[in-house]
Amino acid sequence: MVQDFENQAYTAARELIALAKLKEGALLVVGCSSSEVLGEKIGTHSALEVGEAIVCGIGRACREAGVALAAQCCEHLNRALILERAIAEKRGYEIVNVLPQPKAGGSFATSAYARMADPVAVEKISADAGLDIGGTLIGMHLKTVAVPVRLSQKTIGSAVLLAARTRPKCIGGTRAVYNEDLM
Repeated sequence: MVQDFENQAYTAARELIALAKLKEGALLVVGCSSSEVLGEKIGTHSALEVGEAIVCGIGRACREAGVALAAQCCEHLNRALILERAIAEKRGYEIVNVLPQPKAGGSFATSAYARMADPVAVEKISADAGLDIGGTLIGMHLKTVAVPVRLSQKTIGSAVLLAARTRPKCIGGTRAVYNEDLM
């Protein structure tokens, strides 16, 4: 069963990366409730092996595409994010001091922290796309204009799967002309 979660996460992340046309260096934010994946209420049945499987699947898709992963923590850490130090520093994100745990940060973020080479926590990011696995509310970490993306896969385990990409704001009014490649 856990292998199924890894495969589902990999497939979903790979599809979103392709549909969102993410380029190398883009940032993908992922929030995941291992409880919801197992069919339980969010925050009630944190399962480290589920978090690990999903991090492995999404991490593989990100590595293949050259996309950086930001793992959103749960509400007990105010939805802080775990990412590689080099990404945080390159993007100018302020590093904060917290170590995610299964019951305070969530199994997904805890697993991401354990698997990253030099992980840090930050409070805010502006990601290029995102996956919400189980109603974790990632929208606050996306760039300003988020666009829903319909994936062929609707769930990971029992958790509802939602995806979004972002695009630049359209400005200028009725006389403006827009680059369709950015829409």
